Amino acid sequence: MSAPSQRVLYVLTGCTATGKTEWALRWAEAFGAEIVSCDALLFYRGMDIGTAKPTPADQVRVPHHLIDVCDVTDRMDVTRYVALAREAAERIAARDRRVLVTGGSGFYLKAFFAPVADEVAVPFAVRARVAELDPAAAVAELRQLNPEGLGSLDTANPRRVSRALERCLASGRPLAELTAAFARQPAPFADWRVELTQLDRPPVELEARLAGRVQAMLTAGLVDEVRRLLPAGLKDNPSAARAIGYRETMAVLEGTLPSEELAAEIVKNTRALVKKQRTWFRTQLPSHRVVAADEAAVETLFGDAVPQGKYRAFPAP
Repeated sequence: MSAPSQRVLYVLTGCTATGKTEWALRWAEAFGAEIVSCDALLFYRGMDIGTAKPTPADQVRVPHHLIDVCDVTDRMDVTRYVALAREAAERIAARDRRVLVTGGSGFYLKAFFAPVADEVAVPFAVRARVAELDPAAAVAELRQLNPEGLGSLDTANPRRVSRALERCLASGRPLAELTAAFARQPAPFADWRVELTQLDRPPVELEARLAGRVQAMLTAGLVDEVRRLLPAGLKDNPSAARAIGYRETMAVLEGTLPSEELAAEIVKNTRALVKKQRTWFRTQLPSHRVVAADEAAVETLFGDAVPQGKYRAFPAP
């Protein structure tokens, strides 16, 4: 049982377009919380429309953290994110405010429940050498370094093979030993109690919201936003350049996708993302509360929290 004095992180997640932003704002206002973003794209300055970033008015309603902390060319990774998120949570708690983490980026989200990065530092020279190998050569070298086998490693995934080979080369240790050491690491937020709620909507309802959201982004000027970000280095950051909404718009600007197909292409790719998010939430997160967004209520979103001050009832967003 958790000690009574243990600090609490409230985490609100859900698939794209379920309504996390508005429910997070409402809960934070009612419960005296500040919001820590767990969205892999809100870090980047200038990526506003295509990420459905909380507006300046939203950020006046409730203080937000880890939004607009990087230039579009500055790459974020989970180790850096954990350090920034812990720093933000500590500052919020020191002000005697609740901490509300919200977002749907699975790998960053998992950092609140389990270790997600080991302590192996991979030198640039090692990373560069591995990058020059074709997938078959990388698997062959990895097998040579691991005569006892590769365990559950997905050898058909070139990125995972490359990361595993880099870690073996940099540490001089076999994959099984590295995996065992990783499993013994404490979770980055092991000293906090984490309360997790997932918002959900029926597929038909979510599909309609996705289509409306994409149209709103295009009306708000997504194409012009991408046009401005390209000379700022958008394509130099693979994570940003591959983001849904941005990659399709770049294809239009480069002439490889007809402009009249842009909305449908973004909706199609977002639908695929939602499917992946549902699988991730089900298989990678601990047991948690799932709340239908149209039945949610601020006072019961996390079950055990008590509102501060006068509670105001809200209709579902």
